[in-house]
This record gives sequence, C-alpha cells and structure tokens, in this order.
Amino acid sequence: MNSASSSFPLQEMLPLLKRWRLPFNRDQAMLTLAAVNVFFIGLDIFLAHNLNGNIVPYEWIPIIFSPIAGAILLVAGWIAVRNRPAANLIATFVFFSCIVVGILGSYFHLRRAFLPAEGGGIIIPNEILLWAPPVLGPLTFLLVAILGISAAWEEIDPGSGKLRLMGSKTIQMPLSKTRAFFLLTSMFILVTVISSVMDHARTNFENLWLWLPTLSGVFAIIVSAVMGFMNHPTLADRWTYAAALAVLTAVGLIGAYLHVETNLIGQDVIVVERFIRGAPLMGPLLFSNMGILGFLVLLED
Repeated sequence: MNSASSSFPLQEMLPLLKRWRLPFNRDQAMLTLAAVNVFFIGLDIFLAHNLNGNIVPYEWIPIIFSPIAGAILLVAGWIAVRNRPAANLIATFVFFSCIVVGILGSYFHLRRAFLPAEGGGIIIPNEILLWAPPVLGPLTFLLVAILGISAAWEEIDPGSGKLRLMGSKTIQMPLSKTRAFFLLTSMFILVTVISSVMDHARTNFENLWLWLPTLSGVFAIIVSAVMGFMNHPTLADRWTYAAALAVLTAVGLIGAYLHVETNLIGQDVIVVERFIRGAPLMGPLLFSNMGILGFLVLLED
C-alpha cells in the first residue's frame, strides 16, 4: 500500500504533528477500523440475541460471520502490503457478504415487527417499533461494508475521485474520496442518533442527560454533511468539524459511564445480568466510534 501522506489536514490544524510521519495511510486506517467494527458488531449482536437465553439458529449467522469476516479483513490488510489488488478482491468479497448479512438481518427484524390487520395487510404499531428487534441494528453491517469498499480501492490522484480497480481499469466517481468519507460519516452518525433516540424513547426521555447524544449527534450530522458538500473547506471549517467530533467522542464516553452507573446496584456491586439486560454499554460507545471515524477522514485531503 502507499505510504502515508507527508502532509494532511490534521497537520495543518496542529503544526506540531508535522514532526511525526504516520506509518499508515487513511485507507489502511479505515480498513482496520472496519475490521474492528465487524468484530464488535458480532459481539453486540450476541449480547442482544442472548437476552432471552435462547438464540435461534438463524440468529447465529451474524454471530459466527462477524469474527470470521473480521479475521479475513485483517489478513487482507497484511496481504495488501505486497499485493493490494488481491487484498482488495478479498476485502470486497467480505464486505459484499456483510451487505447480504445486514439485509437479511433487517428483514428478520422487520418481519417480527409486522402484525396482521383485519381484512388483510399489515400494521406496525409505534410500540412495536420501540420494543421489537431494532431494524437499524443489522444495517450497521451494510454501512461498514460501504465504508470498507470505499477505502479498499485506491484513489489515483487525491481529490480526483478516480479509483483504480483491477489492472489498468479505473472508475470515475462523482465525488472525491474525502468528500465521500465526510458524507459517509454523516450517514453513520445519523443511524447512530436514530438508534439512540429509539432506545431512549422507551424511557420517554425522562432524564435530561438523554438529550445530550441527540443534540450533539444532530450537530455532528449537519457539520459532516456540509463538509462533504464543500470543495475547499477552510481551516475554520475543519476546526468546527473537529470540535463536533470531539464532543461526539466525549458524549460516547460519558454515556458509557452513565450506563455502567445505571447497571450497578447498591455499593457499586456488579451483577452481570443487569449489564446484559440493562442499559447497553456498547450503545454509547458508537458515538465515540463515529468520532474516531470522522477524525480519520482528516488524515488526507
């Protein structure tokens, strides 16, 4: 793979960073993040499906698929050092498999939310949307796949949007990789915020702290999307974007702490069952995950 760029937006924002040269480039960082996310999606699905203590056969599909897919992606990263085209094919196959698993998962979740209506047809009560298996959960596979495929194929000239495929074949995309990554970050945050709102709606937002991820998430969605539509963001634009991501990352850490506090009983006694069935620990960390993703976009112009 190509070496990291000698100059990137974060260095322009923080000149002290120019003293160091990154041992990796943005594509490598994005692919590593995608592989790690595939692992943790599988863990999160296992915890969610294990709530009733009885995982049905088709629910094992994402649980088994995730660690295998994550491991293959890490191996592909090692192969890419010597043969990027071969690694790209492997990674692309895995990511398309992620798309299939994500769509199937959403179908199974949505099917359980449907209720038969009189005279035929179906209805989806609001209560079912809140308490049924989350439709957006499996779609995280699809989003990670889009991120991974975008990172796997090399942009010939930074900012050109022209990607190198196999051999001498290329494809011209409507946007540069950087702008596409900004828009993908906005989409990722949007899904995270919607998932958070649906989860917190079960408590009717009685705790004012629950509005923090919603408001900070909406701000980050808007800023990321605006960055994606700009051809030449200024230094002030990048600082605004970085501030939104920093807040998002902090909100995720604060949320994880509050969820842990909620699951603890008197005298900070840990009951594993409360962590499995209570406030999800990994949910808030998605906000921090999105913050990291957003900062990686700044590794190249």
